[in-house]
Amino acid sequence: MSLLEHFPKNFSPRGIQKTILAEIEDNLKSGYKKLIICAPTGVGKSLVGATVSSYFDSSFTITASKHLQDQYVKDLQFLKSVKGKQNFPCLKLMESEKVENPRRAMRWGLTCDKGQCQEKFIKNGKEITEICKFKPKIKQIEENKHEESSCHYYLQKYEALISKHSLWNYHSYFQIMKFNKKTFADYLDRKISVFDEAHKIEDQIIQFIGFDIFNGQIEECDLSKERYNFSDLDSLIQLIDDIAFSYAKKIKDKKEESDFQKNPDYELITKLERRYEKAAQAKMDILSDKDNFVVNDPQKDYNGNFRTISLKPIDVSKFSKLFFNTEYQVFMSATIDHKSFCENMGLDPKEVAFIDTKKSPFPIQNRTIDFLNIKRLSYGSTESDELEVIQTIDRILSEHSQERGLVLTSSISRCHKILGNLSPANAKRVKICHSLNNDGKTQNEIILEHSKDPTSVLLSSSLWEGVDLKDDLSRFQIIAKVPYPNYTEKRVKAKMEKFPLWYTSQTLTKLLQGFGRSIRSDTDWAKTYVLDKAVHNVLFKAQTMIPRAYYDVLKLENQ
Repeated sequence: MSLLEHFPKNFSPRGIQKTILAEIEDNLKSGYKKLIICAPTGVGKSLVGATVSSYFDSSFTITASKHLQDQYVKDLQFLKSVKGKQNFPCLKLMESEKVENPRRAMRWGLTCDKGQCQEKFIKNGKEITEICKFKPKIKQIEENKHEESSCHYYLQKYEALISKHSLWNYHSYFQIMKFNKKTFADYLDRKISVFDEAHKIEDQIIQFIGFDIFNGQIEECDLSKERYNFSDLDSLIQLIDDIAFSYAKKIKDKKEESDFQKNPDYELITKLERRYEKAAQAKMDILSDKDNFVVNDPQKDYNGNFRTISLKPIDVSKFSKLFFNTEYQVFMSATIDHKSFCENMGLDPKEVAFIDTKKSPFPIQNRTIDFLNIKRLSYGSTESDELEVIQTIDRILSEHSQERGLVLTSSISRCHKILGNLSPANAKRVKICHSLNNDGKTQNEIILEHSKDPTSVLLSSSLWEGVDLKDDLSRFQIIAKVPYPNYTEKRVKAKMEKFPLWYTSQTLTKLLQGFGRSIRSDTDWAKTYVLDKAVHNVLFKAQTMIPRAYYDVLKLENQ
């Protein structure tokens, strides 16, 4: 059967999807086992990816968010989905708290991530480990011999592992590939892996490599910050080692306490063991290639007190093979560049096919970009430059006084500066929106408020991607400042020096993602305003990286 014949039965392939699938098939027949698909929003990349998955006898599909995961599950039921523990009620906690309704348990926070899958206790003077009675074994699921009352989390996870085609978010997939590969070795031999939103892979890998040291952790381990040089890698490796040693000692001391012998708290022991294992593994990762790790400057709270410091890898390609281990791999994104992606992931560009969709399926008149060229904003910008940009934002808000919109900038501090200098009428419309906000509201809560206010405007430095402001949730968007990575971060600086393409690629990716926040279908429309003159410098440097689907709105047809 041809690749196209594997297109999901409930859908009819559009012309643009047929073209992409034909290119994929040609490349597979030519011997390529790794493919990058650069295709804009609206193409239907999930259906393309699902077609490729079903073409092979087994697959992993990996997405970046629960929202995308839900969309896959809704449309493509042959993919068995895996979600994290926080999405399921803990049957053990429900039993102990005498809660019968799973929805009520979820509302009360009685979720699987709060429960204990295994507990230890003393029996006849010996330490015994007891597995939660609701937790099934994967063999029971495989042989359909599990209890009907089995844990919902493990049911869906094990069903995905034994199925031919499964769907994961990056965190769950990378977690199992880094820490549980041996445990589930018999179930991880798949033919192909399809990575959606592949431009996010580096950020996902970094979460599993390196170490974040928190002030509370240092205090919990009874260590003194004054003993360590927070700008020296060897000193911080020693700190990580001391943290691991401290947790190991706490575990030993706790188990030897008489109170523990009478009434063991194995929930505490499990937490300490996890913290020990994380620190010990991080030390091993760092020592395996010390020159590849950089110490970022410490983060401080509003009072100037130490909060956290991180040790992160410069080159993630040294670890990518942990996660890219199927015979075939497909990487999909609306904003991805062949050369820089391969360099960053340690792939040979000659061995990776690149499919770049020529045209967006959205009408150009629905996604216009107006480059206003107000001022070039940088670390050297004057106060008057900043205020002139803010005055332009204020004017645009007044021109769109009856519509919802979005303002994107580069930092939280710039958000507050913009809000503080808007006219009173427009300032009332603006809602600053990040993952955590000063009033304690979440990003989703603020976006919900935004949806109920017909003239609301979101102001953010984090909504460049991962949010869909479709239809009248946003009819205009303002790019106030080009989203350069923070050059003052030591890892960013070291990465840029080692991989010059990376800095430009990261900026371009974020910029193009921002362009697409408010236009989500072929009938949707919004106007984009770009105020920062520096955008032209980015587009010039990145001209060979720009996906062809953006050539029309950026007026690059002849390139």
